[in-house]
Amino acid sequence: MLVLDGRIGLNVRLPGERELAAALGLSRTTIAAAFDRLRDEGYLESRQGSGSVTRLPPGRMDQPEAPDLPGEQGGGNILNWTHAALPAAPGVGRAFQAAVEALPAYLGELGYDPLGLPLLRRAIAAWFERRGCPTSADQIIVTNGAQQGFALLLQWLARPGDRGVIDHPTYHNVIQALQRAHVVPVPVGLPAEGWDIDAMDAAFRQTSPRFAYLIPDFHNPTGRSMDPATRRALAATAASTHTPLIIDETMVEMGLDFSPPPPVAVHDPSGRQVITMGSASKIFWGGLRVGWIRADPQTIAALGRLRTTMDMASPIVEQLAAAQLIDAGEGLGQRAGVLRARRDHLIRMVEQHLPHWRVESPAGGLSLWAELPRGEATALAALAESHGVRVAPGPRFGVNGAFERFLRLPFTLTEDQLTSGVQRLAEADARLHARLPRGRDSVAAVLEADRLI
Repeated sequence: MLVLDGRIGLNVRLPGERELAAALGLSRTTIAAAFDRLRDEGYLESRQGSGSVTRLPPGRMDQPEAPDLPGEQGGGNILNWTHAALPAAPGVGRAFQAAVEALPAYLGELGYDPLGLPLLRRAIAAWFERRGCPTSADQIIVTNGAQQGFALLLQWLARPGDRGVIDHPTYHNVIQALQRAHVVPVPVGLPAEGWDIDAMDAAFRQTSPRFAYLIPDFHNPTGRSMDPATRRALAATAASTHTPLIIDETMVEMGLDFSPPPPVAVHDPSGRQVITMGSASKIFWGGLRVGWIRADPQTIAALGRLRTTMDMASPIVEQLAAAQLIDAGEGLGQRAGVLRARRDHLIRMVEQHLPHWRVESPAGGLSLWAELPRGEATALAALAESHGVRVAPGPRFGVNGAFERFLRLPFTLTEDQLTSGVQRLAEADARLHARLPRGRDSVAAVLEADRLI
């Protein structure tokens, strides 16, 4: 289960039987029997003289994923529950109107700046200042969303075959970006609570990664938030191992129970260890494709030169609108209360219709990370389509088929839609277990679900 949940990574060498028996206070016979079972089930590979390393059984690798279709509804009566995003904030329309009114002042210029409009860069720097992180405009580059920002950093920091540490689970598009760039992800599993900085430090020292990517603020998909002491320890271990940190703050304004601590960059006085990404898309509107990177001025200048080989600059009107919204400082505003009510409603619905699942209330973010009793998330997601609901199974957020016991359930839909989604999911869950004998593995379950669909 620890391998499937991502808490023990793949290709991890386990201690020898005698050493592990002594550490756990068990007999060597018990440990040997456990190793034998793990080998039989395909979770362990042992070679004479080389020890035993963790694996996944054949068939759990490269699980198929359902496509994200636009909008809440797919074809027919399908409820698309894969998107963790909100409609536009109330001020977005007004911000675009103001941007169009301000546009004539820019028409006499070239119309593009690889670093972004100075007006917007100053607004983003002031936003960092308000959060306790001194920042100047020359520490900011504007991007077309956080995903382009990550692609830019990936091209600048890494080459094919390099390693990048990630917290595990993590944002699925980052995993795909690493795979497309042929950068090897090094997953460090999240413990039951918080982050395991000792494991992170060990990964930094043992794998010599080119960078580490983490989501400390209302983490996607778990919703957890990193406390100040852990942020300080993370920055310290990154500095001691000379590992650049890419901190993804796209969810930083998504606090529901409390505001997040000051940024990780606060603990990097040199400004050279921590690179911070942000985006207006989650805060204000997914259609506002404006993101940013905060780093030291030399790094920003280098990214600006690299940017000119990609798309030159971000659109002027969108930048002007983003500057308006960031200056206003509204954040979630009244939508926080709506999201909080939807989160609590979704938890009640899961507890009522799927009481054998385990869900915890996240302090922020946009989704629940629901834990199933068995590793069958991919099979359930496949079968759920025939019941009119599309969900994202856990392996989408992990490496090499991890998290088969999890589903991400956003609470961004209306309460009626959330109720309907849970009811349809419960029907699919009951049908899956009615058709499949206990003990069938998830590969057989996927094949059976596909047949039923």
